[in-house]
Amino acid sequence: MSQYEEDNVDPAGSTQSFRRFVTENKERETAPRRPVLPYVLVGVGVVLAVVIVVTIVMLWG
Repeated sequence: MSQYEEDNVDPAGSTQSFRRFVTENKERETAPRRPVLPYVLVGVGVVLAVVIVVTIVMLWG
């Protein structure tokens, strides 16, 4: 009977240990990184616009 009682563990102990772990181990959160894709698309758009303008000027000139 005592062996059965040892296997039946109260989960409150592990829950309390987890809560203590969370409250004691507060690490600094890193700031979220900004996505790079919009900047890349703007750069490609600017380069494309310059190429189009230069092409039009060369055709008319």
